[in-house]
Amino acid sequence: MSEVQSGGWNLESTYAALPDSLHVAVHPVVPHDPHLLVLNEPLCAELGLDAAALRGRAGAEMLSGYRLPPGAKPIAQAYAGHQFGNFAILGDGRAVLLGEQLTPQGILFDVQLKGAGPTPYSRGGDGLAALKPMLREYLISEAMHGLGIPTTRSLAVVGTGSMVRRETLLAGAVLARVASSHIRVGTFEYASATGDLQLLSSLVDYTWSRHFALEGQPGSALELLRAVCTRQAKLVAQWQMVGFVHGVMNTDNMAVSGETIDYGPCAFLDGHHPDVVFSSIDRSGRYAYAQQPRIMFWNLERFAAALLPLIAQSVPPGGADAVGLARQVLEEAVVFYDDQWLTGMGAKIGLAAATEGDRGLVLELVALMKSHKADHTNTFLQLQQLLDQSGAPEGLGRNPVAHSDSGQEAMFVHPDFVQWQAKWTVRLAQSNRTASEILDLMKGVNPAVVPRNHRVEMVLDSAAQGDMGPFFEMNQILESPYSDRPVDQQWFEPAPAGAPPHRTFCGT
Repeated sequence: MSEVQSGGWNLESTYAALPDSLHVAVHPVVPHDPHLLVLNEPLCAELGLDAAALRGRAGAEMLSGYRLPPGAKPIAQAYAGHQFGNFAILGDGRAVLLGEQLTPQGILFDVQLKGAGPTPYSRGGDGLAALKPMLREYLISEAMHGLGIPTTRSLAVVGTGSMVRRETLLAGAVLARVASSHIRVGTFEYASATGDLQLLSSLVDYTWSRHFALEGQPGSALELLRAVCTRQAKLVAQWQMVGFVHGVMNTDNMAVSGETIDYGPCAFLDGHHPDVVFSSIDRSGRYAYAQQPRIMFWNLERFAAALLPLIAQSVPPGGADAVGLARQVLEEAVVFYDDQWLTGMGAKIGLAAATEGDRGLVLELVALMKSHKADHTNTFLQLQQLLDQSGAPEGLGRNPVAHSDSGQEAMFVHPDFVQWQAKWTVRLAQSNRTASEILDLMKGVNPAVVPRNHRVEMVLDSAAQGDMGPFFEMNQILESPYSDRPVDQQWFEPAPAGAPPHRTFCGT
């Protein structure tokens, strides 16, 4: 089969080679009339896929389950998870893993079809997906990639030509999703819950080899715990920097690769407030913005508990106890997260190497943002403008930040901010860096644009009505979030004052 005919597919099935209890063979539902709505051509190139061969009907068929790409061995993965703190046996209820694409660089990436129909894990659901949530995941996941935050990627969205029944009838779609893997904390919880230590050991070995191995050296369960803790801590620190709220940090939504996964009820902050949630069912605020670090550690404790039988096996007689070793790794992760957070927040205010002495300065600013509900993204852009106006070379600052946010405007004229600004100015002077160097640092970590939730919804509404133009426009802008703000700023302004908070629903 020629390269063009095959579309560049080079699929392997390494996860399917694991014990059968971790997955089940399935076949995607054949859609009525697959039609390609969006194809991520840059991602195609990274994966070694031929975008030209995937455009149009041929691509729509291969990326929707209408027919399988060459080499595909579709499976649904089994896993468990703590959902809002309650343990449940789960699995891919509407997702089908086609296999792992081997890229020209020799790296494996999962290719999964989301919304491809029921599986043995669907628990009575239809396994299908509606158009708007699939386009939403495409838009937000690619925005996260543009921000430099580890994430699953979106390869394509294909309309199915059928309707799915939710509260009303909605247009159906399939999302082709790409990930380093879809192994979750909940995958290990599932393996541990079986009581089969050989199964758990096989999963540990596979995960280490897939994500963490150096020159093929095997990793122990304890080392896997340490590696996953490090990646998760770094990931959540990055979320906090940009004001991202995942929405549902269940253990089945936490990938051990350290990638953001499952963009259901998620959004970026407008006004900064620690209690912001975006899930319609999170009535207690368990997954609020400020709770994300705490929940991350709670999830990592569940991961450690799942690994504990293997950690105990590796402890020599008379050595430290397994619980103590795991607890030490978790405590190290707390320190690592704190360092990542302080370093990241320091950079956002122009400090290249924030120290413990800078913590108070950062926390004072965060408190001001909270009390005034100042816009999370625009606050840091406004700080850049203050530097630019105070003597940086002309042209380094971005386009002016519109003062449509009353909280931000009030904060910057408040006496408490004036006092904070004086201390900040002194600290920047002590850094012995030029204003130009400081601005370059800040521009590299403070995005000019993020996908504003109310604008995302407007874009998706247009797409549902057949107009994909606003979707493509927004997606293009979000590809380069650290460049100058677009001339048309209306897409990225906060929601109007007094507008009710938007809540997205799970399971759509």
